[in-house]
Amino acid sequence: MLLTTTPGIEGKQIASYHGLVTGDAILGANIFKDFFAGIRDIVGGRSAAYETELRRAKDIALQEMTEQARALGANAIVGIDLDYETVGQGSMLMVSASGTAVTYR
Repeated sequence: MLLTTTPGIEGKQIASYHGLVTGDAILGANIFKDFFAGIRDIVGGRSAAYETELRRAKDIALQEMTEQARALGANAIVGIDLDYETVGQGSMLMVSASGTAVTYR
């Protein structure tokens, strides 16, 4: 399955549009990860715990969206948009993915 944020696929023709597909992932961040991430944010640097959770949530959302597209008979998703949010006073991470399922040749 080809995934792209662009509205088309360079050098390829989109033969059919199957419609909107979406994927969502909401992950709770562990209280200890929250604590250590807060300390790291105070002294500077990157929060590896949050980066790992965000990557995992993104992968889940994209996988869910890909499964929907496959079920529609698509071989690509174009125009992908990823949205990242925190929910519940920052204790949960949410990633939403959406795009258009297509068949290209």
